Amino acid sequence: MRCMQRILIAIGVVLLLAGLLWPWLSRLGLGRLPGDIRIETENGVFYFPITTCVIISLVLSLVLWLIRR
Repeated sequence: MRCMQRILIAIGVVLLLAGLLWPWLSRLGLGRLPGDIRIETENGVFYFPITTCVIISLVLSLVLWLIRR
């Protein structure tokens, strides 16, 4: 039970930091990487950031792995 509490607190801290640092993080270009799918039509836009999702997943996996050590 204690492990779950630490994980939830860590996730909360990471989300808080991401929210506070968003003006600087948006300059990194996440969401506009090669491999991100963007289809524009006259009726709307479909956007699926595959590469961005993979990078965020790798970073979060590394952070959680380091927390567990």
